[in-house]
Amino acid sequence: MCFILIFKNPFLSVKLQKMPDKKILILDKKQIQQKITRMAYQIWEDNLGETELVIAGIINCGYTLAERLQKELERISGIKVVLMKISLDKEISHLQADTDVSIESCKNKVVILTDDVLNSGRTLAYGLGVFLNIPLKKLRTAVLVNRSHRIFPVSPDFTGLDLATVIKEHVDVLLNESEEDAVYLR
Repeated sequence: MCFILIFKNPFLSVKLQKMPDKKILILDKKQIQQKITRMAYQIWEDNLGETELVIAGIINCGYTLAERLQKELERISGIKVVLMKISLDKEISHLQADTDVSIESCKNKVVILTDDVLNSGRTLAYGLGVFLNIPLKKLRTAVLVNRSHRIFPVSPDFTGLDLATVIKEHVDVLLNESEEDAVYLR
């Protein structure tokens, strides 16, 4: 809920007025698909010599983004893409994560860690921690929206959209089959 201050006269007569909550469409379905296709080409270009790579998506929208990147990469490149689902508990003080694919299967492979929005960097930092004890060829990060309000030293390697926001604003990413894909700022 937002409020606006209205100054009626210079002698401190102030009135508070409630502003309606607004949702601003940032990306529509077509634009999201264009961003995903561009990111897939960038990932392919960064991994030209690879025959297989792992895309690890952080539940929920990060995994949906991973699925779409997998589909697009396989369509354009012929690289075999293994999908991994990562579930994180960010509320506790130590790393606790579950994966649907063994971490050992990532050994000596390229891993692309994906999430929908990069804000503080906390989620990606936890996600990176999953791979700390396994030798990898390289570990990259991909996000659909980068808000650049980092607290943690994490930067995306592949970004759909860099979005300048204020910290109080929120970015909603809708990537599902039952609703229209969209990215909103509210």
